Amino acid sequence: MSYPKNVLGGNLEPCSKKPLTGFFRNGYCDTCEEDFGMHTVCCRVTEEFLNYSKSIGNDLSTPFPEYSFPGLKPGDQWCVCAARWKQAYDAGYACPVVLESTHENTLGLIPLEILKKYEFRAE
Repeated sequence: MSYPKNVLGGNLEPCSKKPLTGFFRNGYCDTCEEDFGMHTVCCRVTEEFLNYSKSIGNDLSTPFPEYSFPGLKPGDQWCVCAARWKQAYDAGYACPVVLESTHENTLGLIPLEILKKYEFRAE
C-alpha cells in the first residue's frame, strides 16, 4: 500500500484534527480526482490571509454550523486550495505553510522554493 507524499518526498503528515480539515475531513491535505479545488496546502492561517480570502469571496472566518465548519481564527491550521494560496501569495498575503503536511500535488502549481520561503516551524 502506498501512502500520499508531501512536498518534501516523505509521507503526508496530518494538518489539523481541530479544527478538522481536509477534502476528506480526516485531518490530512490529501486529494483525489473529485477534489477540483485541490485542497492540498496545509496553512497556518493569519489574520491578513483570512481578511484577504474573505475580500475575494472565500470567507474562512465565519462559522457555518450547517457544514460543520467552525470558522477559522489566526493560528489555526487548514488545508487550503493550492490556487487560492498562490493567489494570496501573488497579492502579498500568503500565510505560513506546514511542508510535511502539504501534499506533493501542490508542486504542480507552486514551486517548492516558494513554499520553503513560507515554511512554518513550531517554536
